[in-house]
Amino acid sequence: MKEKAIQVIVTGAAGRMGGRIIRLLQESPAAMLAGAVEKPDHPALGRDAGEVAGCGRLHVPITDQIEKVLEKAQVVIDFSTPPATLDYLKIASEKKCAMVIGTTGISKKEAARISAMTKNIPCVVSPNMSMGVNQMFKLIADLAKQTGGEYDLEIVEAHHRHKKDAPSGTALRLAQILAQAMGLDLASAAVYARHGMTGERKPNTIGIQSIRAGDIIGEHTVIFGGFGERLEIKHVAQSRDTFASGAIKAAQWVVHQKPGLYDMMDVLGLRS
Repeated sequence: MKEKAIQVIVTGAAGRMGGRIIRLLQESPAAMLAGAVEKPDHPALGRDAGEVAGCGRLHVPITDQIEKVLEKAQVVIDFSTPPATLDYLKIASEKKCAMVIGTTGISKKEAARISAMTKNIPCVVSPNMSMGVNQMFKLIADLAKQTGGEYDLEIVEAHHRHKKDAPSGTALRLAQILAQAMGLDLASAAVYARHGMTGERKPNTIGIQSIRAGDIIGEHTVIFGGFGERLEIKHVAQSRDTFASGAIKAAQWVVHQKPGLYDMMDVLGLRS
């Protein structure tokens, strides 16, 4: 056993992200897998989480009952679905176990419930756990404040064909940051699609376009379009390990925090 390693439960353990997190936990000297959870009736239930993830037998069977493994852990890392996330968070909050949530597609109503349930535990919620994307969040906020509405703002995101939500959680967070920096209400400023005779681009709007194709892991581009020049800030994820390592970093950080809601900007010390 790794000395003084934090004990981690991974939900969505048989999924793409869950598997990468489990594999990286095996390589981490500071964190180790204490439990693996999947949805009821998942074909991987009962199997060894390490074998499912492709990193060898870990003697951690995948279960659909997070309550049975919570006592072994200090933190839950969750990349699942919004309904499942809320269920896991409710139980984690009752058991006073910290949580890291990377689930996307969370509605405003669901976000409010998450906020309410993190009064008892420290919890990191972020649509994107990568260091580069969070640096991008900070950078575009500064640029939007400095340009003062002189540039047209567009966001283009691309993901694999299996992604269920659109726009991506990261694209929505980019849009929220831009809107806040510009003093705009995103609900009225966002333009999610254009088709037909749309007329000239309206001022004080933020375009958000989604692409779904093949096995694209994740690409996000923010365009500041002016007259005679264009500035593009782009992040390309080349491996899911970028997100998995960020989630593990967040888990190591959050177990030492007071109860409340945090994001990766807090984890990385980027909050200005």
